[in-house]
Amino acid sequence: MQYNFDQVVDRSRNNAAKYDERIKKFGTDQVIPLWVADMDFKTAQPIIDALTARAQEGIWGYTSRPDSYFDAICGWQQRRNGWTIDKSLFSWSLGVVPALSALVRLFTPEGGKVLIQTPVYSEFYDVTEAWNRTVVENQLVEKDGRWTIDWEDFEAKLPQVSMFLLCSPHNPLGVVWTREELTRMTDLCRQYNVLLVSDEIHSDLIFHGKKHIPTASLSPEVASQVVTCISGTKTFNLAGLQASTTVFPNKRMKEVYDKFWGAMDIHRNNAFSLTAMQAAFNEGEEWLEQLLVYLDGNFRFVADYCAQYIPRIKPTVPDATYLMWLDCRDLHMSNEELRRFMIEKAGLGLNEGWSFGRSLTGFMRLNAACPRSVLEQAMKQLQAAVDAL
Repeated sequence: MQYNFDQVVDRSRNNAAKYDERIKKFGTDQVIPLWVADMDFKTAQPIIDALTARAQEGIWGYTSRPDSYFDAICGWQQRRNGWTIDKSLFSWSLGVVPALSALVRLFTPEGGKVLIQTPVYSEFYDVTEAWNRTVVENQLVEKDGRWTIDWEDFEAKLPQVSMFLLCSPHNPLGVVWTREELTRMTDLCRQYNVLLVSDEIHSDLIFHGKKHIPTASLSPEVASQVVTCISGTKTFNLAGLQASTTVFPNKRMKEVYDKFWGAMDIHRNNAFSLTAMQAAFNEGEEWLEQLLVYLDGNFRFVADYCAQYIPRIKPTVPDATYLMWLDCRDLHMSNEELRRFMIEKAGLGLNEGWSFGRSLTGFMRLNAACPRSVLEQAMKQLQAAVDAL
């Protein structure tokens, strides 16, 4: 089947947070929303067909989870990443962020410290601080648009912490960590007895010949000290259905985790997330392969447009995710000035860079997962705003 990612879908009637929460986020709904990390594309037709059939059954009571659910996830990880997983170590989760929050709560001490690599997904701060834990930052180092790990700082901070939250692939920088980088990080975590939690929600969105390596797949020794969070919600634009999988290194940790959620009677998929995830992992590959080509074209369009018409803004072409990191430092604005400029002058709703790294100034994040015509209009508005400075 040939998918049309150029189709502009009206999301004004489906309670889309990206659109309906613009006034709350930006103070106006007169911005092109390129912020919340979901896509403005319809999902794969087999998923739509499966959900339509489930809806027409007309009964959506308490839903059991068949073996085929986790079998579909195992098959996907084996085909896409060469990762063979023991599904007895799987736990269903509402989503990756709730899973991260629970992991911090359950496997770090009260008042303890958690290491993150900034700039990074802002919820890494939130899920740590919500439980009275302290964030310790290993700030990534930027040179000529490329971000790398400060290894000396990384090792120096490991003795202070009990958990390291790894974003792999990295949001918002789009970095796909190499085997060498992952091995070095995991070896150091093992040396200092730090539990590594690997958020791999963007692991299916990989470009430019890069290869995602599941952290826990490096070796049995590494797997014994890694918890992995995975989901198809980013891959197939299903975030509103709320489902993810947490993969544990041992049954003891899984039992602690399951007991926590069980105490709140949260342990079942809803009827539609169950159906959607199985269809996605069993039949969604054709859609994904076409999506990746289209997204890469979007990245190239934004990069080329900025290079030709807005050279003061330098976008990073990501090797993963559908999120672009914009270096706006040549505009010489404070974070608040930059935020107001994007909203009031350019008419764009973007994520502020400082929310990913609290010491950062002059960056924004742009969600490129939308029809090309939307990006074209966004770039024209941004060009006009910069030209008017």
